[in-house]
Amino acid sequence: MSKIIRHNTLLLAPEVIEPLYNRASAIIEDARVKAYRQVNESLVRRNWELGQIIAEEELNGEDRAKYGASVIKELSKRLTATYGKGFSKSYLYSFVQFYKTHPAIFQSPIGKSVNLLSWTHYFALTQELNDEARQWYETEAASQNWSVRTLQRNISSQYYHRLLASQRKDLVEKEMLQLTAPLQSPDPTEFIKNPVIGEFLGFTADSSFRETDLEQSIIDNLEKFLLELGKGFAFVARQQHIHTEKEDYYIDLVFYNIYLKCYVLIDLKTSKIRHQDVGQMDMYVRMYDQLKRTEGDNPTIGILLCDDTDEDIARYSVLHDNDHMFASKYMTYMPSPEQLRAEIERQKEIYYLKEQSEDEE
Repeated sequence: MSKIIRHNTLLLAPEVIEPLYNRASAIIEDARVKAYRQVNESLVRRNWELGQIIAEEELNGEDRAKYGASVIKELSKRLTATYGKGFSKSYLYSFVQFYKTHPAIFQSPIGKSVNLLSWTHYFALTQELNDEARQWYETEAASQNWSVRTLQRNISSQYYHRLLASQRKDLVEKEMLQLTAPLQSPDPTEFIKNPVIGEFLGFTADSSFRETDLEQSIIDNLEKFLLELGKGFAFVARQQHIHTEKEDYYIDLVFYNIYLKCYVLIDLKTSKIRHQDVGQMDMYVRMYDQLKRTEGDNPTIGILLCDDTDEDIARYSVLHDNDHMFASKYMTYMPSPEQLRAEIERQKEIYYLKEQSEDEE
């Protein structure tokens, strides 16, 4: 028969152990963060230095393109044989690109720490060849705490070009001049994407679905949809009921933007936009301003999210003289870069029709 040995234990009151536990946890978590930061900085610095020496070696060849390719091919073979994965030709090219786009990243004042993204963030950034766009992505990734997956998707879907360049070029330049400054009296067009890419909704390019299906899929993928809409959007309601003395109305989706300080109404259309749709949204915006908007809120914005936009609607409907109503095309698949660029240009032209109509008046 086994003998049971009992030890006397001193029971500590929660008010004694809890503060001690919290202090110990804080020390452990702080050490974890510092350890990760040190490992990440070492990795980023290593890849930057490798890119530096390869870039400098490329300058030694008379035919620099061929010489550089030969250098990277041979170096990749030798490094992979010695150190294993992580030194393929594509990775070495990314190191060089990283060094060339961030030549002074480690030249901070002595004693001042460098706030770095992870290497996988920088690796994703090397895919963007436009300097201004890459700088914008990097700033947003740091300030908005984008995951690598979020950053990669935004680059692939040309977030920068759709959110800023698709509407007005002057706002792109303004954004770049105030890249690290807080937004001052933001213009609504800075927050309206066109087209909206919704490949996460689960529909293919040739899918047949109803507006209720589209709405449900957006709700099911709300976090991703908010990310696609842009900065500062918060979900408010679905099928929000508006009651007047004579009728009941239901608005598909309602959001609030903390930067614009206003409500944003979205009406979903699974067909090409029609003038009746514009009239309906105009009514919704007016009703919302009168019945729901509170003191301190800016005028409500209405977005018609439709299967396709229309030049005539942009030029001749009430859409053209309303600064708080927009039509955006949604795409239920991730197009190729060429297709997306072509669609961005088309939507930009339609937007300019709206501006030109205003100028003509």
